[in-house]
Amino acid sequence: MSYTGVVLISHSPKVADGVKDIIRQVIKDVPIETAGGTEENEIGTSVEKVQEAIHRADEGDGVVMFYDIGSAKMNAEMAVEMSGTVNVKIVEAPLVEGAYLAAVESGMDKNLQEIIKAVEKEFGSP
Repeated sequence: MSYTGVVLISHSPKVADGVKDIIRQVIKDVPIETAGGTEENEIGTSVEKVQEAIHRADEGDGVVMFYDIGSAKMNAEMAVEMSGTVNVKIVEAPLVEGAYLAAVESGMDKNLQEIIKAVEKEFGSP
């Protein structure tokens, strides 16, 4: 079985890894990848790290991405454009709660659009 993947984008590698740890306490099978920090593991974000995380998380059913603050969204948008993949969506929701809900929905075999709809229902649509 393949699932919709989840990508966690944060300015801090520790934050991204921590959110992943929280989700892994209950969701084991859904692909969850992190893109935290810069290439030098400094505070910041990296388009390349986001692209790599998208490719690792994508099992063929799409990927939802969550980010922490401002420039992380900009790098996520650039990574989506550069990836050429249409089944990658940036979701406007709190990083921890949104990603957790998305992983739960994915684990229940919901598709990309159903996951986005559930997250938007919970946290409001943009």
